[in-house]
Amino acid sequence: MTTVTTGTSTPTRSVGTAHTRVEGRDKVTGAARYAAEVPFTDLAHGWLVLSTVARGRIRAIDTDPALAMPGVLAVLDHRNAPRVTTDYTGLLGTSPDPTCAVFQHDRVPHLGWPVALVVAETSEQAREAAEALVVHYEQEPHDVDFTGDHPNAYPVDGHMPAVTEKGDLEAELAASDVVVDVEYTTPEEHHNPMEPHAATARWDGGRLEVIDSNQGATWVVGELANLFSLDPGSVRVRSEHVGGGFGSKGVRAHQVAAVMAATVLQRPVRVILTRRQMFSLAGYRSPTTQRVRLGADAGGRLRALEHRSLSLTSTVHEFVEPSAGVARVMYDADAHHTANRVVRLDVPTPTWMRAPGEAPGSFALEAALDELAEKCGLDPIELRLRNEPDKGPVSGLPFAGRNLPACFREGARRFGWADRDPRPGLRRDGRWLLGTGTAAASFGAGAAPSTATVTAHADGTFTVRIAAADIGTGARTALTLVAADALRVSPERVRVRIGDSDFGPAMIAGGSMGTRSWSWAVTAAADELRDRLTPGADIPPEGITVRSDTTAAIGALAPAERHSFGAQFAEVAVDVTTGEVRVRRMLAIFAAGRIVNPLTARSQFVGGMIWGISMALHEEAVRDRASGGHVAADLAGYHVATHADVPSIEADWIDDPDPKDPVGIKGIGEIGIVGAAAAIANAVWHATGVRHRSLPIRPDRVILAGAPSA
Repeated sequence: MTTVTTGTSTPTRSVGTAHTRVEGRDKVTGAARYAAEVPFTDLAHGWLVLSTVARGRIRAIDTDPALAMPGVLAVLDHRNAPRVTTDYTGLLGTSPDPTCAVFQHDRVPHLGWPVALVVAETSEQAREAAEALVVHYEQEPHDVDFTGDHPNAYPVDGHMPAVTEKGDLEAELAASDVVVDVEYTTPEEHHNPMEPHAATARWDGGRLEVIDSNQGATWVVGELANLFSLDPGSVRVRSEHVGGGFGSKGVRAHQVAAVMAATVLQRPVRVILTRRQMFSLAGYRSPTTQRVRLGADAGGRLRALEHRSLSLTSTVHEFVEPSAGVARVMYDADAHHTANRVVRLDVPTPTWMRAPGEAPGSFALEAALDELAEKCGLDPIELRLRNEPDKGPVSGLPFAGRNLPACFREGARRFGWADRDPRPGLRRDGRWLLGTGTAAASFGAGAAPSTATVTAHADGTFTVRIAAADIGTGARTALTLVAADALRVSPERVRVRIGDSDFGPAMIAGGSMGTRSWSWAVTAAADELRDRLTPGADIPPEGITVRSDTTAAIGALAPAERHSFGAQFAEVAVDVTTGEVRVRRMLAIFAAGRIVNPLTARSQFVGGMIWGISMALHEEAVRDRASGGHVAADLAGYHVATHADVPSIEADWIDDPDPKDPVGIKGIGEIGIVGAAAAIANAVWHATGVRHRSLPIRPDRVILAGAPSA
């Protein structure tokens, strides 16, 4: 046994200093194993067969030829697959997407619907048999045409009310000196994390174990237990390393299919989605059509604000992209109306995607603010500052810190905004027209109940266990620093274990709430452990362990509007001959609470901003009306920003303390993308004098819009 060496009065202050990832060496050397790489004895491989029609019924499946192929062990479909239940409310407060309940009926609601799983000894054998499987359909007419005036649109409550209204909108618009009434559109977008979705299921002594790539082991346990009518204690989910998620890695068809096959065959079964299958089964961001109406007095103060958004959902499950929600936080007006509506189409179900609602919503709202500034003859930053609310525009709650003006002031200083000529189409560099633009950003800073344990060992080290998920954000390292400071020891003495549901329930990596929620639980456990350890006392060989549960503490938080804020700046160059748009530089300044690890935080901010470049100029999934499927469901046809597209890009932050917040962390994973596309679009207007209200801003659209010629 050794003596306790914690409890000193001077913290080590690891939080706030740059630290490389604690698992970095394992990742770059290949020692870190992802879900598809964990070895199992007697492992079988499943391959999903997806529908080739967009709507109809399965008439027959010719399984005998596939079963006769080498290595094939089973073919599961709606006739022989285990039954599951979907009559429950999941972790996120909604019923599960029925896509998870695979092989339960003969209906086909969209192209790419799972109709069978072929299981074989090797992945190659499973794929060959799956591609040879013949499925006969009774095809029906389908509708995948998303339009802003679709007659069947209706409002839907998601994680916020569908509609909010205060004041007489039409009266305030009529009384306004300046009015903007415009429509913006954004396309269907897909997550495409570097690591494809993968899961391995096996039964071990009557207990279901799933090795998975997900954003929350607690989430997956709950869904699988409900689907298969199991005691949650009899399900274990492990997800130690995850190569990106962005909202797509919840519970999907491949996990459920793997559990079904493992149950039938009583051996481990692994199912991996191909990149093409991910376009149908991993969710995506719905396209949107958004109408924004703004009315202001002669000084630019808003009298009327209306933000209405339409997105699509599938015929089997409601999901809303709440783009109008961003207006409920950013700006107030005497009349303030917002609405989120959806239309059901014969398409896969959309899902959460980095900054759901805020990313497309901020494009429309912040571009409309830019148009209003032009009409008012005001600088875009000045207009925003004149419309800073002192409380939540819809909620009426106080802001727990709103340092957006400070972000704009610091950003404007560093970007050189004061030297900007507001007139469009004047700056040139050879054949390139140059312009600059800006936009505001916000994202919620919530927290959810979590549990954690911290153990003091006899050798003077500490182990933290929490069912967190590090999806590439550096959460494991951040928690190491948080625990070290709470224990008042160096980070080298702390080991953080994550991604195992056996560690107890914890918040998912989503909504920019992961690190905030987990840090709260880790700090609570570490504080109690430190108080229990007596300096100089012996620690038994088994160690001393303390468990925390933040449910009560989070429930006791005073109601407030809690958000991260930011100011985005962009400079673009537009080729007057080809219509090509190049982002030359970007700068963003954020107010995001306590920054735990500046090294990985800056990567998160910059990563979001690069995604904003992608959103503004590249990303666009196109559906073929005839087939109901994508024109090019791969990374050759679906363009994303690459190194050649990334300019000089800088992200920084200002001090953003909240003395009333016990954690101080606000979340940084999503705010980087918010406002980025709007800043670029506003810069394109400044360069060309032409507004682009539909994303992406492709070269053909620039040419057709009539950019000034050389």
